[in-house]
Amino acid sequence: MTAHDVRKRFGTIEALAGLDLEIRSGEIYGLLGPNGSGKTTFIRCVAGLVRPDAGAITVLGRTARDAVGAGRVGYMTQAAALYGDLSVRENLAFFARLEGVDDADARIEDVLRTVDLADRSRSIVSTLSGGMRSRVSLASALLHRPDLLLLDEPTVGVDPVLRHEFWTHFRALASTGVTILVSSHVMDEASRCDRLGLIRAGRLLAEGTAADLVRRAGTPDLESAFLKLAASTASTGAVGT
Repeated sequence: MTAHDVRKRFGTIEALAGLDLEIRSGEIYGLLGPNGSGKTTFIRCVAGLVRPDAGAITVLGRTARDAVGAGRVGYMTQAAALYGDLSVRENLAFFARLEGVDDADARIEDVLRTVDLADRSRSIVSTLSGGMRSRVSLASALLHRPDLLLLDEPTVGVDPVLRHEFWTHFRALASTGVTILVSSHVMDEASRCDRLGLIRAGRLLAEGTAADLVRRAGTPDLESAFLKLAASTASTGAVGT
């Protein structure tokens, strides 16, 4: 997946200011930055939900909308996009129908096992805890076996045990060749990603592994590295890789 000079403005707010990045097949790429840095806007562009004002995004050799239309992209939104008055299974059946999943019953059973909710399949979603709703949201994004999985701050508000379980699932998916783009503002999750892009004000500040970025900044940790690189970029206008 590649993005070249992607720009998006909402009125007077420049959400993306010429974003460039490349995500390799089968890797977990972390897009890290503070709230309002443009992470969600970029993910929504990749998901085909927002049209950039300028620039180009190529997803699996196609335009973003074509890749989504071909069923090759899964998207787990920041807030669980589920129907609260339906059961877990009914939600998954609905999304499976939307994605045109042929073996829907088998796939529903499979993703329920993946997120450890097989015993809660008949529970009404509105009665579930926030963590369980996050599990259902992840399950719905996996139903059609996407080649690219977009995860917009998937572990916000979940407990440490569930966060660990989620990352175990993500790593297992990547090992099968699924490419994962995950956004976060939690720096301690960075070490779980293969590579990172530090983003601020819609621009890529720096890119590399967590160790590379810390070494480059000469700081003791990634959070300090982010602050130093952000200050350096603001003063020079340069963006590094």
